[in-house]
Amino acid sequence: MTPPPEDVISILLVEPDPEDAGLYVDSFADVPTPTEVHTVPDGATALEFVHRRGEYADSPRPDLVLLPSQLPETDGDAVLSRLNGDPELKSIPVIVLTTTDDDEVRRAYDLHANAAIEEPSGTEEVDVLVRSIEQFWFDCVRYPKANA
Repeated sequence: MTPPPEDVISILLVEPDPEDAGLYVDSFADVPTPTEVHTVPDGATALEFVHRRGEYADSPRPDLVLLPSQLPETDGDAVLSRLNGDPELKSIPVIVLTTTDDDEVRRAYDLHANAAIEEPSGTEEVDVLVRSIEQFWFDCVRYPKANA
């Protein structure tokens, strides 16, 4: 796989449900900012992706990670902790998709998530979230590009 051009935002979406992952991919395809969405089904695979191991050896470093806090086996807290504990990965912005539970939101910020957002349900809510991400994270926020 060839790394995307510099002006394409590489997004890692961790989503166990293929239908929900498809909603995000379709929604990001509709925003003006060029994006490349990579989906993985769980936390362990997300770590393989960001560390570029195994089948992900040629994958780009993501510019942004969308990470549900609740995942089977390796949960979002563990993934976030590992990302932020690695000097080469801790600059990658992570948006944690949470429930409305205050403890879950607090844990996300305690683990240095860049944002905790209520996980959307359904096409319309995903579209609203993706447009918000595009407007804020791609148009306003400045962050270092991931190292190639």
